[in-house]
Amino acid sequence: MTTNAVNQQQQQLTFLLILVLGAIAALTPLAIDMYLPAMPEIARDLSVTPGQVQQTLAAYTAGFAVGQLIHGPISDSYGRRPVLIGGVAFFLVGAVVSALAVDIETLTYVRAAQGFCGAAAAVVIQALVRDMFDREEFARTMSFITLVMTVAPLAAPMIGGYLAVWFGWRSIFWVLAGFAALVIVLVISLIPETLPVQGRPPLRLGSTLRNYLKILRSRKSVGYIFASGFSFAGMFSFLTAGAFVYIDYYGVSTQNFGYLFGLNVVCLIVMTSFNGKFVRKIGSEKMLQIGLTIQLLSGIALIAGQAFEWGLWGTVIPVMFFVGTISIVGSNSMACVLSAYPELAGTASSLAGTLRFGTGTIVGGTVAVIHVNSAWPMTGAMAACAFLSALFYWGLAKK
Repeated sequence: MTTNAVNQQQQQLTFLLILVLGAIAALTPLAIDMYLPAMPEIARDLSVTPGQVQQTLAAYTAGFAVGQLIHGPISDSYGRRPVLIGGVAFFLVGAVVSALAVDIETLTYVRAAQGFCGAAAAVVIQALVRDMFDREEFARTMSFITLVMTVAPLAAPMIGGYLAVWFGWRSIFWVLAGFAALVIVLVISLIPETLPVQGRPPLRLGSTLRNYLKILRSRKSVGYIFASGFSFAGMFSFLTAGAFVYIDYYGVSTQNFGYLFGLNVVCLIVMTSFNGKFVRKIGSEKMLQIGLTIQLLSGIALIAGQAFEWGLWGTVIPVMFFVGTISIVGSNSMACVLSAYPELAGTASSLAGTLRFGTGTIVGGTVAVIHVNSAWPMTGAMAACAFLSALFYWGLAKK
């Protein structure tokens, strides 16, 4: 398939492609967010500590980080569709085995493997869109894909909460397996191959490592990647500890946690729409600066909320604005990175994704092992991540 053919097909199917890509991109938010309200129940059912259950989330993101490093170069050499279909298929298997797990060790290892397979979807989506669009259009399209996929994290904690109450926590993974099966059917039916055969470099370990080093030698690229990485790590700190902070510390019910989580996604929808509307007018660089500034102010508010004991809403509102800017920071930082390496879109996307999720895993894992009946580990980590994200951008990328 030629590039022109891909572009013509994309122009005819833009709206449908965005919906389908949004469904694919929703796999990881569903895999993470749907079982958050059930974490306390999983801890009780498997007779383990809350920290051990939180580690299953860190295991997922660790596998996700490693998987992106591998899937990106493979998709550059063998095409987008085979990597996408294979990854989602094994993701489905991981969901089934998770539903059948009888101990925390099995659940942790399987979640790591599921994250590794699910990484294929995240890498290929960004590479697909980069195959089709230039920098500003990439950021705009990724924003709308993010907007579509926000339906998943908006509904996921509420659905997961009710599933856990009505049918037990295992039902969450059976539903996740069914959604993965639907995604496979959509990909086979509707997603075209966007990478022409003549544009595929051979897969060689040496050249792949050299390409990674080429990107890492760029101060600007490192600044953009870690600005996005620490931004994500701040959100991941909330995903790791948020259910325990809201439910166990502030006394929110399992079902109502989903509604408070939904406030974050509502803010994310508003911010994503804002980004999609203005990114072509003021550019990816300016939008990234706006997103980082909002996150930094949110981090400061989280510290103030704990220091002055502002209670539940002193945490909920700053978290809402922090999470709301994730799409602005993520899509625009990736647009800046990928625009510099159009011939290595899959490799650059996988490296950025690996470092982003690797950073999130380290920060989230650290939060998980701190066992105190307080919101300070979560809020302190989010504030620190907001500061580091801004530091990497203005210290490296912008400078």
